Amino acid sequence: MGKLQEFEITFDKNKVVYSPGESISGTVTIKLGQPLQCKAIKVNCNGFCGITNKVNDTAWTVEEQYFNSTVAVADKGTLKQGEHTFPFKFLIPDTAPTSFEGNYGRIVYRVRTFIDTPRFAKDYNTEKAFYLLRLLNLNEVPDIWGTCSSAVTQQFTYMLMKTGTVVLKAETDMKGYTPGQIIKVMANIHNQSGKNTGNMVASLMQRVTYETKRPTHDVRTIAEVEGGVVKAGKELEWKEQIIVPPLPQSSLAGCDLIKIEYYVKVSLKSPDVMLTLPIHIGNVSLDKKLHPSKKVAPPSSAEAEDTPASASTPNTSTSTTTLPPRPAPKPAPRPTPRPRVSSYNSPSAPPAEYHQGAEGGTQTNDGFPNKRHSQLVSPNAFSYAPGLFFSQNHQQHNGPIPAPGEPPLSGPTGATAPYPSAIGTSSVPTPLILPPDYGTSAYPQEAPPSYDESCNT
Repeated sequence: MGKLQEFEITFDKNKVVYSPGESISGTVTIKLGQPLQCKAIKVNCNGFCGITNKVNDTAWTVEEQYFNSTVAVADKGTLKQGEHTFPFKFLIPDTAPTSFEGNYGRIVYRVRTFIDTPRFAKDYNTEKAFYLLRLLNLNEVPDIWGTCSSAVTQQFTYMLMKTGTVVLKAETDMKGYTPGQIIKVMANIHNQSGKNTGNMVASLMQRVTYETKRPTHDVRTIAEVEGGVVKAGKELEWKEQIIVPPLPQSSLAGCDLIKIEYYVKVSLKSPDVMLTLPIHIGNVSLDKKLHPSKKVAPPSSAEAEDTPASASTPNTSTSTTTLPPRPAPKPAPRPTPRPRVSSYNSPSAPPAEYHQGAEGGTQTNDGFPNKRHSQLVSPNAFSYAPGLFFSQNHQQHNGPIPAPGEPPLSGPTGATAPYPSAIGTSSVPTPLILPPDYGTSAYPQEAPPSYDESCNT
């Protein structure tokens, strides 16, 4: 072993994950087999971000330093044979960003110790990394409330012939999630063509941008679920869910070189139609009590009978219906009405009418495979960051988060899970949709034509 038998850095309480503004303390242990002359023993604590143009390269092309502190724990002299310990303590700035490690860049924090020896003698050094977790509270993100929706129309081309169009609409139930929560994806596909579409796919995507002279974009598929097809001339409503695995948070506040974004991609394998739904991944889940619409004074009991309960929140889901809604009045029928068939794909199991001849995109008896329960998660699909865990009561979406020093909790990430049956649902019944009062309206002046009259015109 030579003169130096042991040279080690130990953090107090074996703590590895810290928060901005905390102090990091520990000891340096040196065990010598024989006396060692030294000019000084120094301990350094620093944090920086490095960006490169090559995968897993440490020759940084751009660097950004957050702090760099050095203290001398021993002056010039001779260390006697045996074991020596030197304590140290540093303060972490409250502006330091969360640790991150990606293909083209890293945010690194470490403590290093140097033994400077006289000239022509060997110097010694060692280092130990620690991790920083800066919690992202989703409730503080601007424009985080409500659903995220989008729509796109795409021409359907088959054998160089245009056969019609496909209209794709999709939305997520929220705009922000934490690891362990479920992303509910609702899609509506109207196949206005003469050919069946390909399978429907919903994917959770991560895009990391490394800011250099020519920015590098690293796009990865984190998780993916697949549905069935939509038959020619039919319309399908598809519901799926994706469990959020442990992921780095969306915002690396304090870092100007790395940007992390997440979005849900809903697409069809054919034709080539796709849309994206941006979302945020954080550490503190959304608290429904902080929703701006919840702060409005509730109506009186007399007004509650005539006023819809969700008038102030038009984006709330109607999946928790407790009373059958009354249909709105329909206009006069057209001379040649277009047939329209809608099917509803439950995330847990298809309804009974699926097996009774109903035409839809997810029939299981027509030879079209449906893999809506196969969430695929690549083991190398996402970058590492410390302190990523499943909340102990992640189904409640509002539970406390374990301390950064506690071991992370594990959770299922290889398969989809059913929607929470009671948690997160609203106890307010869906209001009835009342028809307009034509007696007090100046329009229409005449009664609408009958069905026979409409067909004869």
